[in-house]
Amino acid sequence: MQPDLTDLADKLGGNAPIGIALAVIAAVLLALGTQFQHGGVAVVDERSGHEGKTGLSFGQLRSLLARPSWVIGTALLGLAIVLQLTSLTLAPITVVQPLGAIALVITAIVNSRITGVPLDRVSIRAIVICVSGVAVFVAIAALVTQKHPITATQLSIVLIILSVVLAVFIALFVVIRRRAPKPIFYVIAAGVLFGFVVTLANVVIGRIQTIVQKEFAFSSADILTLLCLIGLIAAALLGTYFVQTAHSSNPPDLVVAGLTVIDPIVAVAIGIIVLGEAAGAPFWAVLVFIAAGGCAVWGVISLSRHHPQALANTPLADVAEERSQNP
Repeated sequence: MQPDLTDLADKLGGNAPIGIALAVIAAVLLALGTQFQHGGVAVVDERSGHEGKTGLSFGQLRSLLARPSWVIGTALLGLAIVLQLTSLTLAPITVVQPLGAIALVITAIVNSRITGVPLDRVSIRAIVICVSGVAVFVAIAALVTQKHPITATQLSIVLIILSVVLAVFIALFVVIRRRAPKPIFYVIAAGVLFGFVVTLANVVIGRIQTIVQKEFAFSSADILTLLCLIGLIAAALLGTYFVQTAHSSNPPDLVVAGLTVIDPIVAVAIGIIVLGEAAGAPFWAVLVFIAAGGCAVWGVISLSRHHPQALANTPLADVAEERSQNP
């Protein structure tokens, strides 16, 4: 039996098409902003002797503010975040968030044109698998997920998990920083952290809307909301730092892959497992979620291993590095 389109529209909400459109625009801005930021980081990293590959210093972060390309990229990313958060108020997180994978395709094309380094077949296959996995995820999520009021218990669980994740990533960064960690570490870490940022931002926005509707009547639940805001800021700051460090040792499309594949998978997993957005999903849908998410993550890992610019000590990598340092 085919799903009723009217039922699907009811599940998504009347404003869902607007939310989806905003998410697509945000993905385009994310792709462009990432490309601009990458150019700025490449210049700063080159002038500091490539020390940023193990973590950008305060001086390097300050130097980024003097790079027009980085400032423009940051502004575009800021606008993308605003549009993305707005879209989350209009449609379920499991539908809107994965649409950011569009940015991966755009970034791959733009970066290849700018650097003059063509993507090989393996990299193209990895990108296709990433986008296809996320697309299937979105299609199934649109059928079986629905937003529900978030309870204090659910929110507390999210905050506890975030606290553990922050502690683990900070500890790993401190321990392995001087051992030249694999470049994909920063990509994965940033993607996981921003998955929590999106989830908590959705909660905070929803609570603010409730407070406004009740004419600014506050309750004890707002203490938990304040903790969410603190957690959101902490995850966003550390995630942003990891993104900038990732730019110094990864091609921009791999950085975007982390933000648009790992990020939504984490956000959607939280939505499904903790927040119950797929409480009524049939068993086959769960299997598809796992398979599609696994394919998308495999695509990111494959891209990190086979992307021409991610391969060290190769002619292609040298050409890409030389051109990226002179945007």
